[in-house]
Amino acid sequence: MALFLSIFIPVAHSAAESIYDVRYEVELKPGEDFAHVRIAVSGDALPSQLTLHLNPERHSKIAGDSVTLDGDKAIWKPGKDHSEIEYRFKIDGKKSSGNYDSLMTEKWTILRSDKLIPPISARAPKSLQSRATLQVNTPENWNTLAPYAKDDNGNFQLKDPGRRFIRPKGWMISGRIGSRQDIIDGTDTVIAGPLGIGLRRQDTLAFLGWTLPELKKVFPEFPNKLLIVMADDPMWRGGLSGTRSLFMHADRPLISGNRTSSMLHELVHVGTGIRGDQESDWIVEGIAEYYSLETLRRTGGISERRYQEALEELAEWGEESPNLLVKRSSGPITARATVVLHQIDQQIQKSSRGKRNLDEVVTALAAERGEISLEKFRKLVEQAAGEPVPQLDRTFLTGKKKP
Repeated sequence: MALFLSIFIPVAHSAAESIYDVRYEVELKPGEDFAHVRIAVSGDALPSQLTLHLNPERHSKIAGDSVTLDGDKAIWKPGKDHSEIEYRFKIDGKKSSGNYDSLMTEKWTILRSDKLIPPISARAPKSLQSRATLQVNTPENWNTLAPYAKDDNGNFQLKDPGRRFIRPKGWMISGRIGSRQDIIDGTDTVIAGPLGIGLRRQDTLAFLGWTLPELKKVFPEFPNKLLIVMADDPMWRGGLSGTRSLFMHADRPLISGNRTSSMLHELVHVGTGIRGDQESDWIVEGIAEYYSLETLRRTGGISERRYQEALEELAEWGEESPNLLVKRSSGPITARATVVLHQIDQQIQKSSRGKRNLDEVVTALAAERGEISLEKFRKLVEQAAGEPVPQLDRTFLTGKKKP
């Protein structure tokens, strides 16, 4: 049987604003590797142009009303009242390890909705706003979860603050699945995964019950809805964050032997919503790893002695990759970045005589979200410390000298 998705959200608007509807319909056939997608826009006023930024390896067979292809872009010029575009999406996606970060089986599918629906830019007056819903029709024994609330008709209501054109984002799971749900410090939290593989749904909820409130003290704008999708092989054997959601392999422990937590690491990514420029991924990954450790220490999950031992182990591992200013942070780079951030935290506290710490910096970064740079990070750190911090000197970050 087929699975259908369609998407819609009411938005608050002034009398001067004009609203149009966006509807996404997706047909999924269990066991097949392709989704058939249809996007429709309707309203008294529509954008003059919508540009879909396609992934040629996954999006194909594009067709529709007034649609032309330009390389990896589909240029769509809606007419009056109503217009549609459709394409095919390859679901199964392998990472370099050979494991999947997107997969369709006979019993379930796990994917990122913002991969299914590519980035779409709209050419329209600022007064023209979209609204969208996500309706999912499945075989009778299937259920679907996404990081959005449902209306009375069972349709997911999409939210994307600050965006005039709304599309679905984050992880989605559909099929014969089981889930556990609770409200944790104001966040509607759902743990979900395929039936029959022994997932630790309730354990994970309990873990979040004593760690998420502490994490939200640092990241007060943490989303009020969170979906955690879990599965075993052949899915990616790690964690991957998304908008208001994350994926975690079923074999990953809640707390690792080195006292860090992949679960908390990915939750920090969800809470910050930041990405690094060409030389700042170490900041993004270092913050996630450092606050996974800090959260465990602050909540009593690990002792001060274990915390210090973890930092010592990370420092030793980080010696393998002393240069942090690279495009992509590897394991050793993230390890050294974690130790550097600890040093920066200590320096801020020392310089401010205990009045400030690194929390102020990362809270500010999370409030702005988006891309960060070394210069932006340095400015925030120095504001908190009240003076230059030697650990942010380029020669130190490239491993050429000590602070």
